[in-house]
Amino acid sequence: MKLTQKAVAALTLDGKTDRIVFDDDLPGFGFRLRRLAGGKLGRTWIAQYKHHGATRRITWSAAMLGAEQARREAKKILGRVAIGEDPASDRRDRRDKDALTLRSQVTEFLTAKEPDLAPRTFVEVTRYLTDPRYFGPLLAKPLDTIALKDVASRIVMIARESGNPTAARARGALVTFFSWAMRMGLATANPCIGSVNPPTAARDRVLTGDEIARVWHACGDDDHGRIIKLLICLGARRQEIGAISWPELDLDSPQPSWTLPKERSKNGRAHTLPLMPMALAIIQSVPRMVSRDLLFGTRADYGFSSWPQGKAALDEHLADTVKPWVVHDLRRSVATGMADIGVAPHIIEHILNHQSGHRSGVAGIYNRSNYARETRTALALWEDHLRTLIAGGERVVVPFERA
Repeated sequence: MKLTQKAVAALTLDGKTDRIVFDDDLPGFGFRLRRLAGGKLGRTWIAQYKHHGATRRITWSAAMLGAEQARREAKKILGRVAIGEDPASDRRDRRDKDALTLRSQVTEFLTAKEPDLAPRTFVEVTRYLTDPRYFGPLLAKPLDTIALKDVASRIVMIARESGNPTAARARGALVTFFSWAMRMGLATANPCIGSVNPPTAARDRVLTGDEIARVWHACGDDDHGRIIKLLICLGARRQEIGAISWPELDLDSPQPSWTLPKERSKNGRAHTLPLMPMALAIIQSVPRMVSRDLLFGTRADYGFSSWPQGKAALDEHLADTVKPWVVHDLRRSVATGMADIGVAPHIIEHILNHQSGHRSGVAGIYNRSNYARETRTALALWEDHLRTLIAGGERVVVPFERA
């Protein structure tokens, strides 16, 4: 029988529940009629063949394709079989790949990475990879179909709508995701490689001594104010202070200290700083909550979160007496200020917990000193300098020769 539209329309089950009729002119091309649940008849076209001794079958709904269309599709499939291909396996692979959408695998990525990322970093990466404003048009696409042009067009759009810094951070999150996907065998290439990378000017803003004093005096007696003052005292990163917890503090020792655990440290290493009297007084002024280990914030489980509101209120108090600045500029200002008063560069690096310079490469492997005495001396010197600035005086630094 040649399977034509008229011929298959006349087929019946002849008392069976499942019947397949093959075409006489095109071996492997068939029509299947079977009884479905509820008594309905299922009608499908079939392309059937053997591959390595196993029977393979590809089907199409008869409601979607007519006889001639189905015959043409079957010829294509059977032609591929004739040259050694396995279309059914390819079809399954395609279905499997289609299930690996960006949206579904981002969920897996975030689950895997949450323990390794700092809480604030995790929140930001999650936003860039899940918020439709960033890579929304790509979320439903299978990973292997996302091309360089797709990524580049989105980065350009993000830069246009939100600025270069945001676009660069969003791109960074996607680069990290695809690097993970490649390691997990979910992607064979990183489509971000070679994509436009919006330029972001390196910040070089350093607050003067007078500006630091103005910021200090403008700080309120609230979480944000205390955090800003601690940043000025210690030169730490804002989230390191914003998420500080009571168990990290040793306040009963003759030399009180704060230890940033490796889980919260950018370089994955625990970092201990002595607390000088000014920093210690700020910490001791924080009301301690019985049910909460974190010093700052009220609800967020990663500490203080009201950065935009706190900075806006602080800027309002400053009333344009300080040139535009961001919170991270304080860290650069502390490092520069310490250098200006004679603190050695390698001690400044140690206080900032930088894994560079004298602590990188071979030198870092062999030099394991924690510079405890030098760090304490440097922070005491810096606090003395701060007291002078805050009091409105001018500290005279007299150079001296080291023995």
